[in-house]
Amino acid sequence: MRVNKIYSYTLLIPAALIYVLFFLYPTVMSFFFSFTRWTLTNWEWIGFDNFKMFFEESSLMIGFKNTFIFAFVTAGLKVFFGLIFAVLLTSKMKTKRFLRSMVFFPTLVSTIAVGIAFSVLMHPSKGLINTTLSLVGVHGPDWLGNPDLALLSVALVDVWKGVGIATVIFIAGMMSIPKDYYEAHQIDGGNNFNAFWYITLPLSRPAINAVILLALIGGLRTFDLVWAMTGGGPGFSSDLIASIIYKQYQAGFYGLSTAGNVILFILVALIVFPIFKFLNRKEVDL
Repeated sequence: MRVNKIYSYTLLIPAALIYVLFFLYPTVMSFFFSFTRWTLTNWEWIGFDNFKMFFEESSLMIGFKNTFIFAFVTAGLKVFFGLIFAVLLTSKMKTKRFLRSMVFFPTLVSTIAVGIAFSVLMHPSKGLINTTLSLVGVHGPDWLGNPDLALLSVALVDVWKGVGIATVIFIAGMMSIPKDYYEAHQIDGGNNFNAFWYITLPLSRPAINAVILLALIGGLRTFDLVWAMTGGGPGFSSDLIASIIYKQYQAGFYGLSTAGNVILFILVALIVFPIFKFLNRKEVDL
C-alpha cells in the first residue's frame, strides 16, 4: 500500500516541476526584485523605495480609476451579452451551430491583431465605422482620439472579443440543467420568461460566477488591447495600471515596474478573493 502511495506521488513530479519553475519561482523572484534596483547583470537592495516611487507616479490615480472602470464595465457586459447569446443558442434555432461558431470566433483571433484592426475601423475620417455612419447622416466621433471615448471604445472591443468565452461557459452551464425542471414547469403552465427567471438563471449561477471572476481578472490585468489601440492615450485617458507598468519598464526602471506588478497582483487578489467567497455562498446546488 505504501509503495502504491509513493508511486502515485511520483506521477505528480513533472507537473510540480513545471509549476515551481514557471510559476512559483518567478513569483517569488518578482517579490524579491521589487525591493531592488536591478539590471540584467546586477542588483542593489533599496527596500520599499520602488513602492514609494510607484505610488508617487503622476498618472497612477488615473490608471487605478481607468482599470476599475474597464474591469467592471467589461465584466458586466460580458455577463449580460453572454447570457443572452447562450439563451438564444440553446434554443431550437436551426442555425444555432453556425451562430455558436460565429460568436466564439473572435476569441481565436490574436488580441494585437484585433487591436490593430479596430484602430483602422475606428479612424475618425477613413474608418469603416464612421464612413458607414456618414451614409445615414450621422457624424461619427473620434473613437480613440477623444479622451472621453477612448477607454469606452477599447472596452467595447474587449467585450466583442471576449464574449465568446462567456457564451460557451453559459451554454455548458445551461445544458447541464436537468430537463425535468422545464417539463415540470410546462405542466404547471409556466411561460418561457418564468422558466428563464426561476430555473435557468438560478441553476446557471456556477457558470455566471465563473464568467464574473474570469472577466474581472482579465479586465484588471488587461494591457495588450489597450496598448495596441491607444497606447494609453490620448494623454493618460486610457492608461491602465498594466500600461503604466509597461511604460516604466520601457524607460528602464525595471525594479519600479516589478514593484508595480507586485502591487497589481495584490490588487487583483484583494478584489477577486472576497468576490469569489461571496459568489460561492450564493450558489444553488442541483
